[in-house]
Amino acid sequence: MQQLPHHYSVDAEGQATGNVTVSADGLPSLATDAPAEFGGPGDRWSPETLMMAAVADCFILSFRAVARASKFEWEALNCQVTGVLDKQDGAIRFTELVVRPSLTLADGADQEKAERLLEKAKKVCLISNSMTAATRLELDIREAA
Repeated sequence: MQQLPHHYSVDAEGQATGNVTVSADGLPSLATDAPAEFGGPGDRWSPETLMMAAVADCFILSFRAVARASKFEWEALNCQVTGVLDKQDGAIRFTELVVRPSLTLADGADQEKAERLLEKAKKVCLISNSMTAATRLELDIREAA
């Protein structure tokens, strides 16, 4: 890891109507729009869905790192994140994140250790740690088929 602080820059460009294009150096651009709940078409990534994607992605990358550090073998991890957007203290914000990791264990892996490592991944995920919403973890751990 590079020494902190890190800096991440993104550009966004849009017109009075239509898509907003988000881009960053070296990355493919994304066409975004408001979600259907805010009058958008509902067929593009929105700031809200991008934020939930960032939480899910960060959770998996965090688990990967803590599992590697613990020499824990696993096969696959799927992470579904649901964010609750509501009005709180006079502002609309995400009030709760429900993180649902579904972990498939390697043969002979310790399920209790898997639970501890999933909990640790929740604690070290810098994206969810940067949000004010409460984060709830709902685990699903499976034996390898």
